[in-house]
Amino acid sequence: MEQSTGKITRRHFLKTASVASAAAATGLVSTSAHAAEFTFKYANNLPVTHPMNARAKEMAAAIAEQSKGRIELQLYPNNQLGTDTDMLSQVRAGAIDFFTLSPLILGTLVPAAQISGIGFAFKDYSQVWPAMDGELGAHVRKQIEAKSTLFAFEKIWDNGYRQITNSTKPIKAADDLKGMKLRVPPSPLWTSMFKAFDAAPTSINFAEVYSALQTKIVEGQENPMAIISTAKLYEVQKYCSITNHMWDGFWFLGNKKSFERLPKDLQDLMARIINEAAMNQRADVRKLNDSLVDEMKGKGLAFNNADADSFRAKLRSAGFYAEWKKKFGDEPWTLLEKYTGKLA
Repeated sequence: MEQSTGKITRRHFLKTASVASAAAATGLVSTSAHAAEFTFKYANNLPVTHPMNARAKEMAAAIAEQSKGRIELQLYPNNQLGTDTDMLSQVRAGAIDFFTLSPLILGTLVPAAQISGIGFAFKDYSQVWPAMDGELGAHVRKQIEAKSTLFAFEKIWDNGYRQITNSTKPIKAADDLKGMKLRVPPSPLWTSMFKAFDAAPTSINFAEVYSALQTKIVEGQENPMAIISTAKLYEVQKYCSITNHMWDGFWFLGNKKSFERLPKDLQDLMARIINEAAMNQRADVRKLNDSLVDEMKGKGLAFNNADADSFRAKLRSAGFYAEWKKKFGDEPWTLLEKYTGKLA
């Protein structure tokens, strides 16, 4: 359960951002005047104003304090160490120790990881968290550890339900996506889903999204509200359609060899603090996502609600669910439908 002292307000995000911005100039958040016994690098692709980095700063401080200065966690937000695919390669090689990544992009390395992003699967958070904290999440973590040099901490962090923005028109039903040039992350599942809607998906790393929208390489993109806001995508987009087309999170990934340098008691300490930060960040993201519609309306973004049933029907008729059930296999698909109900 979230402690009352763990709440973060939007005012606190801005205050944290000003502190974190100074650290971001070098990529470091130093927590001790003395050299730590163990130093780790944690990188992510999100702006310093995002709840992930607000909680990560707290997390780094807690790790330093509770380890009595033995561990220093250095933070590198906002793609400072490269694109998602660059950083994934670095954490696999041990050049980065920890990295938070969407299950769908991780799916390029561990295919089972992307099952949580099946389009229009989770209807709301009452299905998401039981699945990801339960058997489905456990299955994915097992696959991550079996197929790579990585492991994932127990609690997945939240990114939120994803919405579609574009510079052309409101997206009210599946047919409105026909022919639209839409940026998607480098993931086969994303590409497959938007092709099923007859859109023209283009894989672009997040670091390049703003410029791609600004220069009209693509007309639109899709992301949760907190990212649309903190990355200021409303400056280069006109419409935001509330589609809730997929839930997305961030596995907190670690390099196995790097983490295993720690004695067991310090491994347990880090895992506990990182998982606690994830729980606090989940609450932050949900509150922030819920509050941003009015704020971004004031910045010129036009909002509309989409018809989820039309999208679901289009995915069924296009054979999307049947195709991905076959690709994932019966075991993970059965685990998914245990929480979502029948999809295919």
